[in-house]
Amino acid sequence: MFAHAVLLLGVSLATSAVAGNHAEYVGNGPFKNGPEVTKKCIECHEKQAKDFMRTSHWTWSREQIVAGKKVAVGKKDSQNNFCLNLPSNYPRCTSCHAGYGWKDGKFDFSKAENVDCLICHDTTGTYKKFPAGAGHPVYAGETKEFPKGKPWPAVDLVKVAQSVGAPSRATCGACHFYGGGGDRVKHGDLDSTLAKPTPDIDVHMGKLNFTCQSCHKGKDHAMKGEALSVSVGAGPRAMNCTDCHKAEPHKNAMYNKHARKVACQTCHIQTFAKAKPTKTWWDWSTAGKDVKDVPKDQYGEKLYDRMKGDFKWEQNVVPTYFWFNGTVDRLVPGQKIDPSKVVKISAARGDRKDPNAKIMPFKIMRGKQPYDSINNTLAFVNVFGPPTSESAYWVKYDWNKAIEAGMKAAGQPYSGKYGFVETSMVWSVNHMVSPKDKSLKCFDCHGEKGRLDWKALGYKGDPKNHANR
Repeated sequence: MFAHAVLLLGVSLATSAVAGNHAEYVGNGPFKNGPEVTKKCIECHEKQAKDFMRTSHWTWSREQIVAGKKVAVGKKDSQNNFCLNLPSNYPRCTSCHAGYGWKDGKFDFSKAENVDCLICHDTTGTYKKFPAGAGHPVYAGETKEFPKGKPWPAVDLVKVAQSVGAPSRATCGACHFYGGGGDRVKHGDLDSTLAKPTPDIDVHMGKLNFTCQSCHKGKDHAMKGEALSVSVGAGPRAMNCTDCHKAEPHKNAMYNKHARKVACQTCHIQTFAKAKPTKTWWDWSTAGKDVKDVPKDQYGEKLYDRMKGDFKWEQNVVPTYFWFNGTVDRLVPGQKIDPSKVVKISAARGDRKDPNAKIMPFKIMRGKQPYDSINNTLAFVNVFGPPTSESAYWVKYDWNKAIEAGMKAAGQPYSGKYGFVETSMVWSVNHMVSPKDKSLKCFDCHGEKGRLDWKALGYKGDPKNHANR
């Protein structure tokens, strides 16, 4: 595992030696801000900075083939049914960008000093970006609150810079556990419990002490693996269990036969959101109402928020299963939609006859969100804004102004008329692998109350009767 961490760092220093050496190189500063720290880093690590600036962790976009056309797809230019979109919401969304100062569409991606080395390499646990700071933490002498009434402490940049080391589950999770606006909201199989999980939550991390880069191996800071929310899949960064495990890993021949058409995750991840509930429904159409007594569910989660609308949360979720060949269909900005149907922002590709497809588990995120009701396109929305903003929905609660500003920022036309449409997205389930003795058994799928929807998977009848297959 350590070898992978070194590979990602792009240096040949042992983790135990990194902190001491960097304390010597960094000195006692002082540093006024993050870019000053980065300038010090690239005195020795100029190549590593340039390598990182070629990755999608930096660009939040890369060219991919969608519907036969080469288009830019990534966090920078995609839409989703959580916080909706990046354009016009930069200072809030880019608090999870590994850079400093991406406050609008004019961010300079060519400046190496804008790279945030500390967000991935902090080992102190004290380095935290300010939630609305365009990637910056709170600096000495600044007084900031988020939300109002909650002060954020300033970061000791010298201490953090002196103590850098290999990325950990906690540093990766600082962004990836909190996607969608909070812990466990987005993925379902990624949340803060994975920082220190029990083996039952994830056997790789909880028992074998894997780091993220144990599986997400990489070179020159380009790591394998990518969420289907920002990728059509099957590219050079695609990952498979067989990157580490044999194609026929079982002693049982029938299990190995199943493994040819059933993904490892299907049997070895019985449920996701094991310890904490994840969001599975988000209805923006109900936002804006003043509700005095907001109801909570059995998990203690609020079911409504004036800023965001209605929610649904689920825990120990049984996945939805699709044939999956490693690629997805996805909606691109400006693509026409049919508002009479559920709009699939992303959908798994593959079927029973596809030689490259396997039955794979997914989280399905559903909700309602704004669309241009004349042009029939999904809307970009200016959600976040400072108190002086005239267009941000969270300031004025005016959908028309918020959509107009969001569409302008995204370079999309807006008719001036809007409505709300139901949408869905697929999120492949890859984490929270259980110990092998907890994996699914035959009757979990083939029993009277089996979890698979055989008809939806293309089978004619009861799969227990092999004549009907």
